Amino acid sequence: MKKEYLDLASAAKKAKGYAYAPYSRFRVGAALLTDDSQIFTGCNIENSSFGLTICAERVALFHAISHGITKFRAILIISDSNDCTPPCGACRQVISELAGNIDVIMMNEIGKIKIKKLNSLLPFPFTSNSLKHRS
Repeated sequence: MKKEYLDLASAAKKAKGYAYAPYSRFRVGAALLTDDSQIFTGCNIENSSFGLTICAERVALFHAISHGITKFRAILIISDSNDCTPPCGACRQVISELAGNIDVIMMNEIGKIKIKKLNSLLPFPFTSNSLKHRS
């Protein structure tokens, strides 16, 4: 694995430790790599009104965007699972719109990884072109 991805793994593991998951007990951390090698992290934050829960991937992206960063290379996601956890459908859509076809690195607790381009996880994203009225 690339050194910069090892740095992402370390940051995502730390972020996972901040997760607020009293309902599912499923902690997730994410670390987002920018084009200029900055790392922005996020963790999942649950709410008793489940629809208000936010995933780690979106927290990391929103954190970066709120700091004026708009160019990204990769996102690493780690959870408490023995399996590599992919981003949910909502996160795939948000990653697609805000980060494009970046590397999505999925890592489990013991270091097993899977790396996919976002487009392979979301082959037909909803885009601004989808909103245009066609005559």
